[in-house]
Amino acid sequence: MFRVLDIAILGLLMDRDHHGYEIRTQLRERLGIWANVSFGSIYPALARLERQGCVEAVMPSEGRLSALSTGSLSGERASLRSLRSAPGIGRRGRKVYRITDRGRQQFVTLLADPATLDDSKNFSLRMALAKHLTPNGRVGLLERRRADLVARLAEVRAGARNEQLDSYARGVMEHAAQGVELDLAWIDNLLSAERSNQESFAHDAK
Repeated sequence: MFRVLDIAILGLLMDRDHHGYEIRTQLRERLGIWANVSFGSIYPALARLERQGCVEAVMPSEGRLSALSTGSLSGERASLRSLRSAPGIGRRGRKVYRITDRGRQQFVTLLADPATLDDSKNFSLRMALAKHLTPNGRVGLLERRRADLVARLAEVRAGARNEQLDSYARGVMEHAAQGVELDLAWIDNLLSAERSNQESFAHDAK
């Protein structure tokens, strides 16, 4: 869990600096697979990454502060009160984090590490951040996921042939097989697109 959350946090920081509340929002809204993540998980992870030298605390930028401007004194005071009262936005919440060079290296290493690719949630996270992988890294990620799905499909189909299953249980297994087949078709389309892009880049480089 630690490594997967580290990947998600570092991936968000690859694009721009964030404070803890923004990270939680982005995990839920942008990556879409961390709906239940809590500040009790995010802040310890940020503290751990800071100790490791992967992130550093920085002062908020002028752009972040000017985003509070509403054109009126009363409006700006209301914005500040709203920011301070938002969940997780206290003294600690105003701490803005930036990824370091070491953090960038760590992120790419973790993102490409097959040892942490063990379920669909982890794969979805990697695909959401796949722009940071090399073309070969993306192909490798997709090929590993495809192999996992092929094995899963064989397992589900074998289960559906179990003569001890009643029609309802067999229907559930067949539905599961259809879901895996859809995932495989999606992976195959992505692999085809990645390989086609590689061929185009290789041709243009000549």
